[in-house]
Amino acid sequence: MSGEIAGVIFDKDGTLFDFNATWGVWSAGMISDLAAGDAATVARLAEVLGYDLENRVFHPGSLVIASTVQELADAVLRVVPGDKQALIARMNARAAEVGQVPAADLSHVMQQLRDMGLRLGVATNDAEAPARKHLDRAGITSVFDFIAGYDSGFGGKPEPGQLHGFCAATGLKAEACVMVGDSLHDLHAGRAAGMRTVGVLTGPAPAAELAPFADVVLNSVAELPDWIAGMNR
Repeated sequence: MSGEIAGVIFDKDGTLFDFNATWGVWSAGMISDLAAGDAATVARLAEVLGYDLENRVFHPGSLVIASTVQELADAVLRVVPGDKQALIARMNARAAEVGQVPAADLSHVMQQLRDMGLRLGVATNDAEAPARKHLDRAGITSVFDFIAGYDSGFGGKPEPGQLHGFCAATGLKAEACVMVGDSLHDLHAGRAAGMRTVGVLTGPAPAAELAPFADVVLNSVAELPDWIAGMNR
């Protein structure tokens, strides 16, 4: 794929924000709460969600890494039966309050990209409302031309609907855009949309897992402006 890069669409968790640093401790509390303190249920939920209770980190294949809240709710309800919509509301409310740990100096990185004339977007499998709160707290909401959660009307990744939405909102062609993410869901969505793909190592997935589906794998989004500048020479 050739031509100048004119737009970048980012995954959120694991890409803009360090995944384990942000969600590790929060998830331990959520699992304990859902299990009502029952040790056997805690262990079962951790197993189903792919969570290492001892180290408070996610296994590379964890459902939490790339699934929508609806998919996570389905997994939880197989262990702790209840009302799905009530569970989703509870999870979204708690997610909105989580303390996000930026994967880089996001204000600086986004300003660099804006100064390069790029259009920017976010495509997350989180719900849109908590996603916007996280971006607000990081002080970067205003830099994005497009923000979509799984519930924004475009579907979720690995389907490319959110990425097509970004192109429609910005008037850019997919081949002029890059999808940046930490999971195979992100990279598969990017490829399906016809975009270039960039993997980052601020989520649980190792470089060897991402590399076959990425044009490049970077340590974090901090390295993205230089990579794009090199591609656009």
